[in-house]
Amino acid sequence: MKYLHTMVRVKDVDDSLAFYCDLLGLVELRRYDSEQGRFTLVFLAAPGDEEAQVELTWNWDPEDYDEGRNFGHLAYEVDDIYGLCQRLMDGGVTIGRPPRDGHMAFVRSPDNISIELLQKGDALPAQEPWASMENSGHW
Repeated sequence: MKYLHTMVRVKDVDDSLAFYCDLLGLVELRRYDSEQGRFTLVFLAAPGDEEAQVELTWNWDPEDYDEGRNFGHLAYEVDDIYGLCQRLMDGGVTIGRPPRDGHMAFVRSPDNISIELLQKGDALPAQEPWASMENSGHW
């Protein structure tokens, strides 16, 4: 058995790609459009880790999705948690659980999918503004 991908439904494929690719740093591996089924599938992965994929499913007919807390979260190991959180914040993303410990943070996608960011290797030394930043919302 081998892990293939996690599928999340998205309301706006362009907003989601801006978040996952431009801000988070994933790359698009492939895309499939189904005229008959009226949906698009976009497969993403972290650079150099194409085995672990996220499938964004965009149904062309508008549909509202709840937060789906039973889904849990996507988790990514990152080289510089502070740098990535800063890039996300600069892009308008709320850091729900800041990396106060230099090790873990949580953010949400435009579709409220919870994403856990984990520092690769040992935790980084505590830094401001992260060390003093409060949680925002839920994650």
